[in-house]
Amino acid sequence: MDRIFHALSDGTRREMLKLMAERERTVSELAEPFAMSLAAASKHVKVLEHAGLLHRTVQGRTHHCRLESDTMAQAMKWLKFYERIWTASFDALERELMGGLSEDE
Repeated sequence: MDRIFHALSDGTRREMLKLMAERERTVSELAEPFAMSLAAASKHVKVLEHAGLLHRTVQGRTHHCRLESDTMAQAMKWLKFYERIWTASFDALERELMGGLSEDE
């Protein structure tokens, strides 16, 4: 989980994932919207790959990247668990705050 959230902490990497959600992309295609070098894009790709958020295949000199949706689903499952706790806590707080008010207020 730490690797996933570390990878997601960077806006460039989040945008790269968004691009790959549409279709498989090459590293060059992932670098293009950011006007970054292939070396810089490759570093971002390695972080995403290390986190299990993308799968990279190499054909000749071209690196193709595709989104690993199962890993993103694991992160969402983790967040959903805590969302239930946060929602219950906020609901209890709201009841407590609203309970102190009379209907005239």
